[in-house]
Amino acid sequence: MCTMISNTVGIRGAAKGRPGWFGVTQATVAFDHPVNGGLEHAVLLDFSNYDLDPGARIAVELDLASARALVEKLTAAMAAAEAGGYAPDSETWH
Repeated sequence: MCTMISNTVGIRGAAKGRPGWFGVTQATVAFDHPVNGGLEHAVLLDFSNYDLDPGARIAVELDLASARALVEKLTAAMAAAEAGGYAPDSETWH
């Protein structure tokens, strides 16, 4: 059964895909059936820029344990960057 769990947020960053590097402007985080993951359900991450061609998209499918570990490591890296003074609030993407 499909969960229909999906959240989208505007972001600023870059990703490297088949067309090379491109700016990403949107991230979608979902929990539903993966396309290629071999699991019944997975955490689905989609980084995209719909102002560009359809190839400007990176999709990732993770099991729950991997997604939790990723969130933990992301949180630790951000905390270390802030504690070290490497991530001021005024930092912008170039």
